[in-house]
Amino acid sequence: MINKRQYVEYLISTPNNWTCTNLAEHLEGVSHDQISDYLAGAKLKPRQLWELVRNRIQDSADAFLIVDDSVQDKQHSRQMELVKRQWSGNEHRVIKGIGMVNLVHSDGKDGEFYPIDYRVYAPDQDGKTKHQHFMEMFENAITHKHIKARTILFDAWYASVDNLKHIHRCGWTFFTTLKTNRMVSLSKEEGYVHLDQIGWTAERLAHGILVRLKEVPFHVQLFKLVAANGDIDWVITNRLDETVTPQVAQDANDVRWQVEELHRGLKQLAGSEKCQCRLAQSQPNHLACCYHAWLSLKVKALELGKTLYQVRHELFSEYLRAELRLPHVKACRAS
Repeated sequence: MINKRQYVEYLISTPNNWTCTNLAEHLEGVSHDQISDYLAGAKLKPRQLWELVRNRIQDSADAFLIVDDSVQDKQHSRQMELVKRQWSGNEHRVIKGIGMVNLVHSDGKDGEFYPIDYRVYAPDQDGKTKHQHFMEMFENAITHKHIKARTILFDAWYASVDNLKHIHRCGWTFFTTLKTNRMVSLSKEEGYVHLDQIGWTAERLAHGILVRLKEVPFHVQLFKLVAANGDIDWVITNRLDETVTPQVAQDANDVRWQVEELHRGLKQLAGSEKCQCRLAQSQPNHLACCYHAWLSLKVKALELGKTLYQVRHELFSEYLRAELRLPHVKACRAS
């Protein structure tokens, strides 16, 4: 038989082939069917991730929660039960895949971050939207995890009227981006206009603008953040005190990108996209183990003062040195 520890350590240790077949070929006494049965029958839940990270996060009123989703690419799958066509921000197009919604805790810019909750987007199975998963994880963070952070970050996809209103009612601060076609009002007289129709003076760029979003019953501060390459991020927050400057908004926007590091690490370091099992329960169990594998690399990287990528790369360095000293397969010579 196989257990979770063995499967997680396999995900960490295999160079680039994260499949049941490959594991069965290298783990003595374990068959492909036993591994498949384990993934199909295990009861691995997001709360188990929380148990692993709860004493590692540096939680305080100055910390952040970050919400974002990613798609596990399954474009070549034929009969995987959770696969559906959906928008991939990584591919910038609709692809076949398994959607994930992640909740990440961060102690700030250039600080440490950890996933504390996640959900598999499976509307055909549970009827839930990504927004519902977002709100469930947010509520759980408050009522069950008792998170001390009071600021939450997310992108334009989650900046719906209902989400903004609920977060505001809970007494939390949000920073989020908006799409250019979002309607805002600077005054009753001017009515609602698109973001790119606003005239931005030096004063407005330096301090932001107090605006109302359509159907949102409170003011937000709007900032126009222009990158060196000319890209524009429209950022809003319900924190209206004078200490909120464009730099504060930019720093919050930068913290939000930590979730992208998690998405990339799960795919590149733990093989989150590579499981070929077809059953609906197998994929979530594989993904649960991928979070555990990522966290294990994170803990080791902090211990060694290295990056997760360096830690994993060094797993294979000694093998290469040994092969270069005494190759098992030598270069052939002319006969």
